[in-house]
Amino acid sequence: MRIVNKVGLLSCVLALGCCVGLSAAESTKASSVKNRMLVLSDIEADPDDSQTLIRLLLYVNQIDLEGMVATTSVHQKNMVAPQTMHKIIDAYAKVRDNLNKHEAGFPAAKALHALVKQALPVYGMSGVGEDKDSEGSDWLIKAIERKDERPLWITVWGGTNTLAQALFRLKQTKDPQKLAELLNKLRVYSISDQDDSGTWIRSTFPSLFYIVSPGGYGAATWTGINTFIDGLDNTTISNQWIADNIQQGHGPLGAEYPDVAYGVEGDTPSWLNLISNGLNQPEHPEWGGWGGRYELRIPNLADMDPNGFNGGVPIKLESRAIWTNAVDNYMPPERGAYGRALKPGTKSFVDYRATLYRWRDEFQNDFAARMDWTTKSYNQANHAPIPVLNHSNHLKIKSGEYLHLDARSSYDPDGDSLQFYWFNYPEAGTLPNKLIKIETAENMNRAGLHVPKVTKSETLQIILKVTDRGIPALTRYQRVFVTVTP
Repeated sequence: MRIVNKVGLLSCVLALGCCVGLSAAESTKASSVKNRMLVLSDIEADPDDSQTLIRLLLYVNQIDLEGMVATTSVHQKNMVAPQTMHKIIDAYAKVRDNLNKHEAGFPAAKALHALVKQALPVYGMSGVGEDKDSEGSDWLIKAIERKDERPLWITVWGGTNTLAQALFRLKQTKDPQKLAELLNKLRVYSISDQDDSGTWIRSTFPSLFYIVSPGGYGAATWTGINTFIDGLDNTTISNQWIADNIQQGHGPLGAEYPDVAYGVEGDTPSWLNLISNGLNQPEHPEWGGWGGRYELRIPNLADMDPNGFNGGVPIKLESRAIWTNAVDNYMPPERGAYGRALKPGTKSFVDYRATLYRWRDEFQNDFAARMDWTTKSYNQANHAPIPVLNHSNHLKIKSGEYLHLDARSSYDPDGDSLQFYWFNYPEAGTLPNKLIKIETAENMNRAGLHVPKVTKSETLQIILKVTDRGIPALTRYQRVFVTVTP
């Protein structure tokens, strides 16, 4: 047993008394607000769009879905396939009542069918301009103009020309001030550039919030969802895992999940950060989450895999800063057969894809559990644990003092045993190159550390990861924001 001295205890009490920012209750309330989202998908160009839509429907109670527009892309230039969206929604209709037994708020299939629209079956910028409006671009404009204080996330799984047309029309019909207000409400996450309209959008509307890994797909953060990583356990992206946990024996929605062709669910990272899990903070891409971590900058052309595959979309130097690849130094924890059950590992993975694949087993298990919900009763399935901090998640502490962290009130709705793990996420704070080690055992429900000595105010982020021992094991998080002052 580790004993903290009285000076350390006094310091941590003082630290906990100096809270800044949101209270724990306020932070929880803020994170429970649903994100608005509209999908642009070149569904049928690759099975991964169908895979991603099936996963999305298992989380549609956590997101305010406002549209699903069937589009073209460089991989499917002359057709759109809204009928495939309807077919998947029909399968969802058969399991929707069972889903609502596990978590409330899954909408009726009829409401989802009404959200399916189609764009012009035209490629890229040839579908942008006068007389290029479509059911899809008109619907997108309505969503953009809707009176709602929340941002609207446009998640792009194919080409962006439907968004380009909507913005073209708004630029023509709105005065500059109104246009600026509408643009300020938009958040775009595009799975690379899959037609030639993405660069036009970013240069024409330089204030638009835009997440993308431009260039060849080999330089894209989103590939972390399906890339085999040497040195890691890649089981949860294997075809056998998909068959056992998603496709077979999991009802009509699982049966619709197609086999992998080019890469499993390449489009899913576009919205994974919109799920409420205690970790995701979509307004702060630089903090990282299930969908990866991103920095606001102009990427170097040489870093964009300019000679790599992207279907033939022209690759250009960006005209302004965009949210794009960031790099994490990921050190996976190690499990011990004896002694300490979970501890920091020694392997290091330094990679832009690591910002996403570091969470991969956790979001894959979450997907598998929700697919179980489509056929199992509440008592037969697993549900996520509830991490609870016994203090605010915004703390202020003096340079070099001891910080005490406490999550003893955490619980599991199914009564499962819990595993705790605390770690510093240096890249999410202002000391990205300084890993602050937890000084107690990292897998206790309480933890402590001395914050670094600083000469100016700095911020740290400590992540609490709580995983249950249900099947599949599910994980939720708390993010502790620590301000360290001189």
